[in-house]
Amino acid sequence: MDLEHKAIERIKMASEMSLHHYGKPLICTYSGGKDSDVMLELFIRSGIPFEVHNNHTTADAPETVRHIRKKFQRLEEQGIKCEIEMPMYKGKRTSMWQLIQIKLSPPTRTKRYCCQVLKETGCRNRYIATGVRWDESTARQERQEFEKIGRTKAQKEKFTKVMLMNDNDAKRRMSELCMQQNKMIVNPIIDWKHADIWEYITSEKIEVCSLYEMGYDRVGCIGCPMAGKKRYKEFSDFPKYKQMYLNAFERMLKEMDRKGKSHTWETAEDVYRWWLEDETVPGQLEFDINGEIREATI
Repeated sequence: MDLEHKAIERIKMASEMSLHHYGKPLICTYSGGKDSDVMLELFIRSGIPFEVHNNHTTADAPETVRHIRKKFQRLEEQGIKCEIEMPMYKGKRTSMWQLIQIKLSPPTRTKRYCCQVLKETGCRNRYIATGVRWDESTARQERQEFEKIGRTKAQKEKFTKVMLMNDNDAKRRMSELCMQQNKMIVNPIIDWKHADIWEYITSEKIEVCSLYEMGYDRVGCIGCPMAGKKRYKEFSDFPKYKQMYLNAFERMLKEMDRKGKSHTWETAEDVYRWWLEDETVPGQLEFDINGEIREATI
């Protein structure tokens, strides 16, 4: 069975469970990146009823936002429901820049509160599909084709084999989990490699975000700490975002001072340079492996 056929079978199975137990169509989550565009094409080819959902992070590049709106306009013209969800925190509208002041820290590799608030909310008690792939990272190699969301590992339940419609045991277990009304996830392209994604995009002439033509290999939040040193290019291409981070860092420092929180940063620029992993800034704070803040040793 080829990758496309396997992915579509996963989508069809999840769709059947979503309609039967939730009474609502399967949701295709959409970020505007290449994996999302492949997912969307597979959903259309599957022939199932579906909805599309995007979490507006407030830190996406303008090109990404335009690409999402363009895709959603075309889908809505075909009668497909699309939703762009604005971020909320403790019942109030928020943004990346406000979260930095609230959390008293920039987002880091070990403190990714931004993902929890800006990207992983919404779609409660619904069956969703994501573009997670094993090929993306070591952490994602632990993900499975079908998953149940839980706050702890004990609450999560994973499936260790590809489950197709004719697998009665898998189908029964999926049914049992759906009846628990948890958020369920299917990852249709989990076994696709990076090269498979681009080969499919090229062969099927799928339109992708213009950022890829600008030399980017990922489409996500500008300034994402997971991008590492690539952020220098991002802030060079999008200087307004650098200024928004600097403004947020300045407000963060004022809030830390107001609350009596100790730190050794003097200016927003100090925070910015530390945040970009510039080790020439002495005495800054860093996060240890347990997520605790301590003074860096240089």
